[in-house]
Amino acid sequence: MATTRRKRKLMGDINVVPYIDVMLVLLIIFMVTAPLLTQGVKVELPKAGAEPIADVPNHPPLVLSVDAEGNLYLNRGDNKNEPTDAQTVIATTAAILRNRPQTPILVKADKKVPYGNVVGAMVLLQRGGANQVGFVTDPLDEYPVPK
Repeated sequence: MATTRRKRKLMGDINVVPYIDVMLVLLIIFMVTAPLLTQGVKVELPKAGAEPIADVPNHPPLVLSVDAEGNLYLNRGDNKNEPTDAQTVIATTAAILRNRPQTPILVKADKKVPYGNVVGAMVLLQRGGANQVGFVTDPLDEYPVPK
């Protein structure tokens, strides 16, 4: 009994089907997680025609957000998306300014928040040692004409 052997030809092509499957799975994962990565609290900022502030290298700003209900949020710490209290704002501001005095301090308030709540947030930052406080706004599409 003689067995005949066939010579097998080596295939030099790469099978890319598994790589396409992996790529599609990664694409779906990134599409689902991208909206969850937005930082901060959703507030509707007022529009203003102010110049943007210059970035300070190696000093990310401390941002105190005030939402439409008047809740305070800090962009530092473990619970960035949970409201914080006044004592935490004061203590965090003092600790950050003690370690890095050049850190910019910003207030990001919803345009529906009463002015008194915004001033109250600024007072808390001042008690923490902030001498200069900036406001975060959306840029204007066009400059208003004074009446």
